[in-house]
Amino acid sequence: MERNTHWLNERRLSHYPRIILTLFIAIAVVWVVLSKHMIDIKGKPLGYDFITFWGASHLGLTGHPADAYDIRLISDAEKIAVPRLNSLFVWYYPPAFYLVILPLAFLPYLVAYLSFILATLACYVVLLYRVVRNKTAWCYLAAFSGLWMNFFHGQNAFLTASLAGAALMCLPRRPILAGVLVGLLAIKPHLALLFPVALIAIGAWSTLITAAVTAILFTAIGTAVLGVGTLKACVASLGFARHFLETGLLPWAKMPTVFAFGRLLGLPVAGAYAVHAVVAVGATLVVWRVWRHCRDWQLRGAALMTATFLISPYLFDYDLAWLAFPIAWLALGGLRDGWLRGDREVLVAAWLLPLLMSPIVKAVPIQIGPWVLGALLAVIVRRAARSPAARGPVANEESADRGETVQLGRALNDHPVTP
Repeated sequence: MERNTHWLNERRLSHYPRIILTLFIAIAVVWVVLSKHMIDIKGKPLGYDFITFWGASHLGLTGHPADAYDIRLISDAEKIAVPRLNSLFVWYYPPAFYLVILPLAFLPYLVAYLSFILATLACYVVLLYRVVRNKTAWCYLAAFSGLWMNFFHGQNAFLTASLAGAALMCLPRRPILAGVLVGLLAIKPHLALLFPVALIAIGAWSTLITAAVTAILFTAIGTAVLGVGTLKACVASLGFARHFLETGLLPWAKMPTVFAFGRLLGLPVAGAYAVHAVVAVGATLVVWRVWRHCRDWQLRGAALMTATFLISPYLFDYDLAWLAFPIAWLALGGLRDGWLRGDREVLVAAWLLPLLMSPIVKAVPIQIGPWVLGALLAVIVRRAARSPAARGPVANEESADRGETVQLGRALNDHPVTP
């Protein structure tokens, strides 16, 4: 078979990520230097969304945790951290995540932000190292815009991605630990909706039961510590979250969802939900089929983590930090088994999605997120169908953790394309 010289060659793979990484570092420096009184040039606090974590923590530590769900009271608490704050940041998180962030206000705001974001980033990086044990790959990860979006926003995507990724990596050999990790996603439960589908598909009942028990216990402990009133206030606040989503008070430009795509096209709320529901059902069936008929754990994990973004209408660009795992697993598969036509283009699009999504919406306006995610899921399905393991239902007993160490740049350039 002839060697293929692809446009995504070693030279481009060497230069482009470094250019983007330099851009992000420059933005970070300007972001800090031009900030005054912890407010950046856009009027946002350093750490953006993290301020609501700190504000909720402050209210919890002072004995008023349920007040975090009151827009006026959480705003007052946030101004303790950043007195000149003019932006509004609201809190909808369940008691499980409230319990995680409760100690943050013991620290000054910026120290708390750096402690939280760097600790969760460390978990994220360690897990990705276990996926791609290769120094060449670190430049691609460091320049991945999903990482930087979460870093700038001070959000929890490093933590949720680490829990999901670790659960998928543990599942073949440590099913109980995998269940605990899935259960801990109770901190952001709409990101765990596809795990039951996948676990039922392979008959991983011990993992499923462990996950359910863990989620219930974690929520119960959070409720016990913070009070039943906190749980009631959380449930009541979901109506406000839905209103903000449906009316665009939450920016659709930053939401890579089918619902946001529909609303930007001018569909009514009911119509956007209907289209979103159809796509969500399709994504669920895809995950079921891949997990049921493919024994390759990398493709299983990639399918679940990608399809998760087609399930909930409430997701943001920083959540796309999850895509580092599917991209890495698919890249390893391409290097091991050969590339199919269009694979690399889709991987590049997914890698750039968190960076380009919002600017494209402002220019067009069309939300490209669902299209790129759908294309990435299609790549996974095509690979799963061609996988030697894709021969009928399989049990939860074999691991595809091969631990490859490869030279990504040269292999991406030289590996043949399979038509």
